Amino acid sequence: MSAEGAGPGPGPEPGAGPGPLCPEHGQALNGFCCSERRLVCAACTGLGGRCRGHRIRRAEKRAEELRNKIVDQCERLQLQSATITKYVADVLPGKNQRAVSMASAARELVIQRLGLVRSLCESEEQRLLEQVHGEEERAHQSILTQRVHWAEALQKLDSIRGSLVDMLTHLDDLQLIKEQEIFERTEEAEGILDPKESEKLNFNEKCTRSPLLTQLWATAILGSLSGTEDVRMDERTVSPFLQLSDDRRTLTFSAKKSKACADGPERFDHWPNALADMSFQAGLHAWMVNVQNSCAYKVGVALGQLPRKGSGSDSRLGCNAFSWVFSRYGQEFRFSHDGQHEPLALLRCPAQLGVLLDLQAQELLFYEPASGTVLHIHHASFPGPLFPVFAVADQTISIDH
Repeated sequence: MSAEGAGPGPGPEPGAGPGPLCPEHGQALNGFCCSERRLVCAACTGLGGRCRGHRIRRAEKRAEELRNKIVDQCERLQLQSATITKYVADVLPGKNQRAVSMASAARELVIQRLGLVRSLCESEEQRLLEQVHGEEERAHQSILTQRVHWAEALQKLDSIRGSLVDMLTHLDDLQLIKEQEIFERTEEAEGILDPKESEKLNFNEKCTRSPLLTQLWATAILGSLSGTEDVRMDERTVSPFLQLSDDRRTLTFSAKKSKACADGPERFDHWPNALADMSFQAGLHAWMVNVQNSCAYKVGVALGQLPRKGSGSDSRLGCNAFSWVFSRYGQEFRFSHDGQHEPLALLRCPAQLGVLLDLQAQELLFYEPASGTVLHIHHASFPGPLFPVFAVADQTISIDH
């Protein structure tokens, strides 16, 4: 048997009360087995005992160690309690005061900045309304001027016609031949030209265009995904060079044409295009596309009659009259429609691309949410329902929702 100090004595010290006895041997439990972590008697550690050869310590020595540990723990707990008490008394009040002060400053900052934005918006509203009113007045005055002019022209034409009819009625042949007024009146009538279309008579809608208003408007709509459409791809249109995710929101380019795609009239068979499963004919619509992983993609809108077959420009997005797209090729960005490509000078590659379609204003807008920048605006008379359209020729793009 291995034991620290003297082995267990034969029994309790004189004058001590009876202690617990070993249930196996009936002897006093005056030792502690470190291996089995239990009290033992002398028989337990002797020949044939279950704890023979174990590390044995005297019970009172083990108790002394435990008492010392408890004392140390109590001292640590007392120090910890003092630290917490000091923290609650000295630190937290200061923290609370600073939090109240910083919250007050934050409120003032929010109120100040929003007040400035509100003032700016009110000023811009007043400016635009005055501009609209001025344009309305200009168009109205131009129309009134035209009314007066053509009323006078009608009166003059009636006078010339009356004069000519009177000559025709009352002059004989010789008088008619000598009458020079016929030529004068005819020349006078020829000097009155027919009405022609003039932009001066039309209300100029450009008077409502404001970079500030457009940016704030786009930010309000696209700044939160809660204002966007739940756009998904129509799997029947997805090119065999694209893989569509299970949720129909992600397109991944594959250089190898998939043989699993069954061909159909809706499917693009050459260009890596895909149409959404919804179209828009009226109202305001917005969606967000994650493009950070791709260096070659197109995002925009297209008419449902966009051709789907062949390698020609008819089915290539932006190269026909059926599609309007924002595109990236490496570090080059452009807006394309009907074969016309407008380069866009972007300072950085957008990670997200917001698309905003306002069919009431006949306006298509592309927006970068991270910087709040309007990348491009296109005004057009869209001839029919428009589908969100996508193309990717490098890695992956996905619709955020």
